[in-house]
Amino acid sequence: MNEPTVLIVFIAAMITALATGLGALPLLAMRRATARAQAVGTAIAAGLMLAASFSLIVEGFDLNPVRTLAGIMAGLVLIWLAKALLPEATVMTEAANARRKVFLIMAVMTAHSAAEGVGVGVAWGGGERLGEFITLAIALHNIPEGLAIALVMVPRGASVLRAGLFAIGSSLPQPLLAVPAFLFVLTFTPWLPVGLGLAAGAMLWMVFSELLPEASEHVENGTLGALVTASFAAMLAVTLLLD
Repeated sequence: MNEPTVLIVFIAAMITALATGLGALPLLAMRRATARAQAVGTAIAAGLMLAASFSLIVEGFDLNPVRTLAGIMAGLVLIWLAKALLPEATVMTEAANARRKVFLIMAVMTAHSAAEGVGVGVAWGGGERLGEFITLAIALHNIPEGLAIALVMVPRGASVLRAGLFAIGSSLPQPLLAVPAFLFVLTFTPWLPVGLGLAAGAMLWMVFSELLPEASEHVENGTLGALVTASFAAMLAVTLLLD
């Protein structure tokens, strides 16, 4: 068995980032979206993000519940500050409001990816076999996360290629942070639950403050609940299979 090197860790983390772009491919079938179709996509994205948040919190609690809780609150504060620095939606054009929402979900997913990048580096610090398993798991897990980004962007006028590139961009913290985490595994490990909690807190805020209220404007409550629950369950099923 070969010892992991910095180059191997970087390539592995870059693979997980590129996998995020695959999530945009199902949106190739979408041409022009009605308001209802856009709301359905938003509801599905909300369910995927809820499941991702749940998985992050469970993982963080296994490492250190107090630091995970601190991270959740930090994520809430940071995403609230990001929103406060943006103009209010009521005084924005529809296009500007769409850009605002894309910015918020990109900020949330980038925070998520940063925690995953540290996770990849820490895993490779534990040996080649563990590193390979975690790399595969995160790469497959990133595909529906890329779908969540595309479901927000494409119905609002972005091309599938642009959505895919944005999805990959949101995951670039993974190769950037995996290498230093691998090199300084003992230093990064205590901060991993904080990062997991931060990403989860930001995603929870995004779901309940932005995505669900918007989806409820064009989808009845029963259908909205079914879409969120089904996508939540599907994402957890993927996680369960990877575990």
